[in-house]
Amino acid sequence: MIETERLLLRPWRDEDVAPFVAMNEVPAVIEHLPGPVTAAQARAFFDAQNALVDRTGTAFLAMSLKATDELIGFVGVRYQDFDTPFAPCHEIGWRLALPHWGRGLALEGAVAALRHGFDTLGLDEIVAITVPANVRSRRLMTRLGMVHDVNGDFDHPALPREHRLARHVLYRIGKDAVIPAALPPAAG
Repeated sequence: MIETERLLLRPWRDEDVAPFVAMNEVPAVIEHLPGPVTAAQARAFFDAQNALVDRTGTAFLAMSLKATDELIGFVGVRYQDFDTPFAPCHEIGWRLALPHWGRGLALEGAVAALRHGFDTLGLDEIVAITVPANVRSRRLMTRLGMVHDVNGDFDHPALPREHRLARHVLYRIGKDAVIPAALPPAAG
């Protein structure tokens, strides 16, 4: 478990299924994803992430509010070995329920995940991927100190080349990069 000022990053639990499915039914949340997530898909994702953390020490972890333990999304660094020129690698990823956007929570969780990856796991590099149109995620990648590797952009191997989400951009950050403080956005 990783703890921040406002968040707990923890293993997935059975009671996370319903809020995870609900979060992934919101059009704005899944705009840059293939579609909604069923309860069976959520359970399979949870099982895979919990097994991955047991096997490699890395995973996309459940992200809950420390004050209430409400599941609000996920964040983490996980081992990734899909068929791309930059894999195997360690990938940071996140997804946040819409009511929690704009409060600095994704940044806070991602900073904690990066620090865990570099300081605890001893990783040399962490990558992030998304579709070119996902401006919010790309902005967060930049705020984290990640750099767009234009020569690393690729077609995601899990999607047909003609799929609207096939093309992905690649961002990288090395262990010697300066990771920002996880401060909430300024009011106004």
